[in-house]
Amino acid sequence: MRDLVPRLLEWQAAGAPYAIASVVAVRGSAPLQPGAALCVRADGTALGSVSGGCVEGAVYDLAREVLDSGQPRFVSFGYSDDAFAIGLTCGGEIDVFVQAVDDDTARALAAAHLAVETRRPVVVARVMSGPDGQAGAAVAVWKDGHLGSTGRAGLDLLVLTDARSRLGQDDSTVRTYDTGTSSETRVLLEAWAPSPRLLVFGANAHAAAVSQIGAFLGYHVTVCDARSTFTTSERFPHAHDVVVDWPHRYLAAQETDRTTVVCVMTHDPKFDVPVLAEALARPLAYVGALGSRRTQDRRIRDLAEAGVSPDAMARLRAPVGLDLGASTPQETAVSFAAELIAVRSGRSGRSLSLLDGPIHPTAGAYRAGHSAVMDQFTAGADLVPGRASAVLPAR
Repeated sequence: MRDLVPRLLEWQAAGAPYAIASVVAVRGSAPLQPGAALCVRADGTALGSVSGGCVEGAVYDLAREVLDSGQPRFVSFGYSDDAFAIGLTCGGEIDVFVQAVDDDTARALAAAHLAVETRRPVVVARVMSGPDGQAGAAVAVWKDGHLGSTGRAGLDLLVLTDARSRLGQDDSTVRTYDTGTSSETRVLLEAWAPSPRLLVFGANAHAAAVSQIGAFLGYHVTVCDARSTFTTSERFPHAHDVVVDWPHRYLAAQETDRTTVVCVMTHDPKFDVPVLAEALARPLAYVGALGSRRTQDRRIRDLAEAGVSPDAMARLRAPVGLDLGASTPQETAVSFAAELIAVRSGRSGRSLSLLDGPIHPTAGAYRAGHSAVMDQFTAGADLVPGRASAVLPAR
């Protein structure tokens, strides 16, 4: 939903009615996790996805019906091996909530979008079922404020409390509330965390490819280099920020966290040693550096002379990326991205055809794995064979 909202706000500004179909629960294997959404405009335009294709047509038709009736719907789709039946072929089940978006809901979505764009965590709460026509009401909740209402003051207090307890997460869940009426009220809470940062140091072709794939993966990308001739927006059109500064000085002035990724592409000691020393002193998600084996051997000696401890150097992923046989800047960027995803999910990086077990961890299992891997990182344990690092949040 977070990724779709800018387009939805354009639809709203143009006065185009639309409906949102959101995955609110998944059981077993499913192509997409809770939070995935398909949005359908009155003229038939579709945006997003709820299933990767299995039940897309049925959900699209349902969204058109909801637009016509104005009544929200809640539906479940399960497994079907009948080629002509509507169902998931992957063996799982999904629950989908569909609502037409009114002006109040659109304002809540706009407020949530503004919050996350200014790097403030936010939760969007949408009522799925309840008395007195509450279904479809929406509230955007951030640390020190909110916009919108569920339609009941008592329920608002409960929802605001639960929503604020989820700030900083990046997932969706459903809460059920007993509001003293004959029926319970179910509310979808969608937590949107600000995009994690990818800091790319070096203004060259490899950095351009990494910035492009980083933006594609949902990172807020900054490219930084001290050479103004090469550090231009024209050379890095996919970066959100292009900064002319010495890399170590820029990084020293930045607020970073355990979701931040640093990728050093300069392979020049006067640039990469100071910035890597700064990066390895911080609890970042991933620190990688481009360069040959010879460059890395010299870099390790230089970092040791700069006072970087062996434990800190063990977190450095250099040469950057997985063993894919990459040679071009674009291939190197894919290799980097593959390693980043493997680190984030605590997986081996091996070919799936050689492995057994689930391909996609459930949302609950992913969160449990995330916590376990972070504990291992704090203790200095290896996460991928032979390497140690932290993990990134699920995207």
